[in-house]
Amino acid sequence: MSPRSFTALDRFIGEIDKAIKVLAVPARAARPLPEVAHGELVLEQRERRESIRLMRVNHSGEVSAQALYRGQALTSRNPRVTEAMRQAAAEETDHLAWCERRLGELDGRSSVLNPLWYAGSFAIGALAGAFGDRASLGFIAETEKQVESHLKDHLERLPVADARSRAILEQMKHDEVEHGEKAASMGGVALPLLLSAAMRLSGRLMTRSSYWV
Repeated sequence: MSPRSFTALDRFIGEIDKAIKVLAVPARAARPLPEVAHGELVLEQRERRESIRLMRVNHSGEVSAQALYRGQALTSRNPRVTEAMRQAAAEETDHLAWCERRLGELDGRSSVLNPLWYAGSFAIGALAGAFGDRASLGFIAETEKQVESHLKDHLERLPVADARSRAILEQMKHDEVEHGEKAASMGGVALPLLLSAAMRLSGRLMTRSSYWV
C-alpha cells in the first residue's frame, strides 16, 4: 500500500489541531524538569510576582516558537529542512511544558494573548519558509540568537531565591544556542539588518505585553 498523500486541506486541519493542542492542552515534556543545584528557598510575595511575570513571558515565547517552526515546516521545500523544523518544534515542547509547570507551582497563569502570538508567529514562519530554506534557516538562527539574549536578561532579573525557575531558563538557553547553531550549519544565511531590527521590535512587544497580561 502506497503512503497517503496529504492535501492542502489535510495539512490545514492538522495545523488547526496542533494550535488547539498547544494553546489548550497541557504540554508533556520528554525530558524531566531541570534539577536545582541547591536547595530551594521560600519566595517572598514580591519575588513570586516577579517570577510569575517572567515565566509567563517565557511561556509565551515557547508558544510562539511552536508556531514559528510549524509555519516554516509547512512552506519548506526541502524535506530535510522540514523534518529539522518539526524536530525543533518537538524539542521546544519540553520548554513549553517546563514553563507551564513552573507557572502552576507559582500559582501563576499564562498570557491571555497567547492565541495572538501563535497566529502571528505561524504566519511569520510560513512567510519565512516561502522565501526559501536558506532564508528560513537564517531566520531561525537569528531568532535563537535573540532568544538567548532575552533569556540572559531574565536570568539576571529572576529573584535570587528562585533556583527552580533559574534551572529551567539555564537549560532553555543551552538548547536555544544549539538550535541556532544547527540552523546556521544547515546553510542559514544572515538576515538584513532591517529585518533583524524588526524582529527585535516585535519581540519586545510580545515580552512587554505578556509580562502584564
